[in-house]
Amino acid sequence: MTTASAAIPAPSPSAPSARRRAALGLIGKAVDQRITELQRGYLADRPDAVATLARLRCGVGRPAAAVPELWGMTAAEPIHQAHADGELSGEQAERAEEAAHIALSLWSLHQQSHHNQRMHVRYGPELGAAVRRLMPPGELDEPIRKRFVRAATATTPTMLAQRLREIVVLLRREAVALDYGLLADQLYQWQQRPGGPEQVRRSWGRSFHIRPKPANTQSNPGPSADTTGTDGTDDLDTTTSKGDTL
Repeated sequence: MTTASAAIPAPSPSAPSARRRAALGLIGKAVDQRITELQRGYLADRPDAVATLARLRCGVGRPAAAVPELWGMTAAEPIHQAHADGELSGEQAERAEEAAHIALSLWSLHQQSHHNQRMHVRYGPELGAAVRRLMPPGELDEPIRKRFVRAATATTPTMLAQRLREIVVLLRREAVALDYGLLADQLYQWQQRPGGPEQVRRSWGRSFHIRPKPANTQSNPGPSADTTGTDGTDDLDTTTSKGDTL
């Protein structure tokens, strides 16, 4: 059995417990903007936004290329424009599109049935911190921990999306928000070889091991707010290989 220490590394004693989170990359910005637009419409009960979320949920756990019916509904436009302008190679654009697709479809599942709370919060918790908030203070919930480990040890984007789906269902049930712009950047970085998965796991592990703030500082914003302050977790190491920075 995979151990937590192997898949979810503990933070280095010298690592700072709180840093200003790095700015989003091209993928994260595109996803953040698209979700913010759809989220406002969904919370306002706009029929077009409600219908779009229902369609996006059909893409959960499926590769972007397998759901052409979602063309024009995701955050792919800035990605393909960057490719057309020579800012991204064809391979980079494919990875970026997949990352955006996974993030958008997972958020659509996460937001489902939450008509007065935002499940995407810029500067909200990253994945590890959000998972930890599902557990009682000072305790480890073993079934949840195992699901987190399974996600961390996925070997393909489709497998990762399917395992993240299990976690998102739990987050939806407990109304724990997530920073989906950050997640999109991490999903792009995860696809880089070599070293991408390890860097993302390291960031998820750091945020998982940091003690959550008291409940009264974790409340999700209502329909009138789009962002919150930082959650006190370490940010993602955004270093990428030469020519592969978004």
